[in-house]
Amino acid sequence: QLQVVESGGGLVQPGGSLRLSCVASGIRDALHRMNWYRQAPGKSRELVAAITGPTNITHYGDSVRGRFSISRGNAKNSIYLQMNNLKPEDTAVYHCNAVYRSTDNWGQGTQVTVSS
Repeated sequence: QLQVVESGGGLVQPGGSLRLSCVASGIRDALHRMNWYRQAPGKSRELVAAITGPTNITHYGDSVRGRFSISRGNAKNSIYLQMNNLKPEDTAVYHCNAVYRSTDNWGQGTQVTVSS
């Protein structure tokens, strides 16, 4: 059974940086695509970044492009989200997502708070 676990959230001042980590475990297959989503209070969930395929094609949401970077880790089915120049509007719960055999798998989420 696939399990997704995120880590790395916290409190940071505006302009600061954080790096989130995600590991999807419990399967032998390499996941084709892994995603980061976020959801702020009172707002709908939005796609932050995605990484796809063996050539690691990346995609970013408009609000984070140029500030965030998604990458794969050395461990199988692991990804990172490097977040730079953080803004208060980046405050949200960040979730890692992996689709495996047509099923969405979600982590429990990690809170990122950007505040002075």
